[in-house]
Amino acid sequence: MVQDPFPFRWQHPLPTMYDLPSEDPEEPGLPDEFHAFQPTLLSLTCRPTAIPREDCFTAQDLNLYYDPRHPLWHKRPDWFLVIGANRVDRQDALRLSYVVWQEGVMPFLVVELLSPGTEAEALGQTLRVVDRPLTKWQVYEQILQIPYYVIYDRYTYTLRAFELTGGRYQPLDLPESKLWLERLGLGLGIWQGAYDGVMGQWLRWYDAEGVWVPTPEERAEQERQRADQAVADLAAVQAAQVQAQEGAIARLMALGLTPEQVAAALRWQDPPCPP
Repeated sequence: MVQDPFPFRWQHPLPTMYDLPSEDPEEPGLPDEFHAFQPTLLSLTCRPTAIPREDCFTAQDLNLYYDPRHPLWHKRPDWFLVIGANRVDRQDALRLSYVVWQEGVMPFLVVELLSPGTEAEALGQTLRVVDRPLTKWQVYEQILQIPYYVIYDRYTYTLRAFELTGGRYQPLDLPESKLWLERLGLGLGIWQGAYDGVMGQWLRWYDAEGVWVPTPEERAEQERQRADQAVADLAAVQAAQVQAQEGAIARLMALGLTPEQVAAALRWQDPPCPP
């Protein structure tokens, strides 16, 4: 039996995502291009092997409403992953926000991308003001109790990760700046390369063999290269067969055989056709 995460109801009925604002007038749009590129790369390469893809919901820069007692209080993670949230299959059903009392499922992982103005709050270094919303750290740790909290600083290329243990976030040791998540069958690490034509050090997913999960564009390019290689291999085999046949003809002719005899000999050497 699934336990109700909100056994007490403070407001009847509770507001849904259609009733709550999805934009903050004091923080319009995205802060910079990196906050558009990096979360998109995370979503494109998040292909869990231990969980069906349809059971995973990812979001970026989406309001996360977390407290039914204060329905307007929300955080806006740079990227987060939910296991077990319903995926929609119609455009008109796409989420305006993620409302935990409506969804009934908490995020499994949240990623914050540091900037000079957000570092203190993201790392839990600011104090809460009375009657004001909690900090991101407090919401993720104490209210939502998100199992994993990841922070990436693109200015120092530093990856930090925390695991919820005993109700508190504990820092994880990250050898080679990589975090393996057994529940997903995937890991997060810092990859250096060009994404969408932009060279940099990006946070992206890797598989159990340590191979970076390709984006759809990269997978298409890999398929094209494999097809080109298959054509090239076939052409090489055919060229080798022609060269071998020409050599055999020359040797048989040197023995004084007539063209008819050479043709008969070569037919005899051909492998039988498959049934």
